[in-house]
Amino acid sequence: MAIDARRDVVDRAIADGDGVLRLKPAWVARDFLPPGRRLGLPDDAYDLGRRGAICERWLASTTEADNSVGPAGEGLSVLALDGPDGISLRDAVASDPEAIMGTAYAATHEGLGRLAKIFDYGARLPLHLHQRQEHASLVGRRSKDEAYYFPAGVDMGGHPETFLGVQPSVAEDRNHELLLPYLERWDSDLILQHSVGYLQVAEHGFHVPSGVLHAPGTALTIELQEDSDVFAMLQAMNAGNIISKELLWKDVRAEDREAKGERFILELIDWKANGDPRFYEHHHLAPRPVGRTVPDGVEESWIFYGSPKFSGKRLTVGPGRSFVVTEAGVHSVLVLSGSGTYGGHEVRGGDPDMDELLVTHDRAVAGVDVRNTGQDELVAIAFFGPEIDHDVPAIATT
Repeated sequence: MAIDARRDVVDRAIADGDGVLRLKPAWVARDFLPPGRRLGLPDDAYDLGRRGAICERWLASTTEADNSVGPAGEGLSVLALDGPDGISLRDAVASDPEAIMGTAYAATHEGLGRLAKIFDYGARLPLHLHQRQEHASLVGRRSKDEAYYFPAGVDMGGHPETFLGVQPSVAEDRNHELLLPYLERWDSDLILQHSVGYLQVAEHGFHVPSGVLHAPGTALTIELQEDSDVFAMLQAMNAGNIISKELLWKDVRAEDREAKGERFILELIDWKANGDPRFYEHHHLAPRPVGRTVPDGVEESWIFYGSPKFSGKRLTVGPGRSFVVTEAGVHSVLVLSGSGTYGGHEVRGGDPDMDELLVTHDRAVAGVDVRNTGQDELVAIAFFGPEIDHDVPAIATT
């Protein structure tokens, strides 16, 4: 579709939706772990042969999944439009960034700048990290700070604990010699003994900056992160299987791999952050009241905070209640549970075709009416990109 024609379609969709766009679900397969099968798909829809299995759903995504096997455009969200036109959100933003992001924000930001997702694994993810910007830029990529939220009312899986960082004594001397053999031998999961496990608690989460080692547990997880798919795996065996060592090197230059071998991977670690003796206090996320006045039966909480790179809120509206939500800019919405209308659009939690929206800048600042027309609480999460909301609270640093 020509650029001008695409812009016309996008502008018409924005007008027809009164500033709110419905999005189709974007499923992403991974081939290194079994799926948790909690994404609402038919049981026989998860397994995809050589591609692995559907383990993630990406939300309002303008990022393409970096899988070695998979269809073009995997991970990109698509606008739910009447007719045959299939326009990705990435193309929609590119065709008319001012209409979606607002004139001022579009002038200083290339895109939405964040990626939200649900990940759903039947085993703990291998210990890995995301490169800090100084290392990600070596391969033409972006860093990947991220944060997690564990929704309530969902089975937590067999290993609901996340390993984060390393024991402080390991980090004191940037202990390359201790961790290096695990990377060189590539035959076990014993590198985890030098990390620290934290219980995954419903309605809580963690903030995980780039350079921090982490092995997320089996709780169904809603994740918000920088707009990137960069990583290095440091754990060889997971769920009883040896994973490809190429995942260790996925985002490393050939010359760095040749010159330094596995020692280069250890240079990617932010040793000070990983060995912080108050790691939990500095990375744990518990819901915090937003602080503005809301009517009875309505609650607002920050669930992603502590960073100017992204943020997120949880809105709960009781049965028969309504609330006009005013926000500082463009954001996406996932309805976790309940039913009603969001900006005039029918929504149903748990229905992938009816639970995901994008609210454009102009509509966000004007206000969106949220109505609960069902018998249960309507619970929705709003995801914001960099520098949208300047009232995001900090994580405690004491």
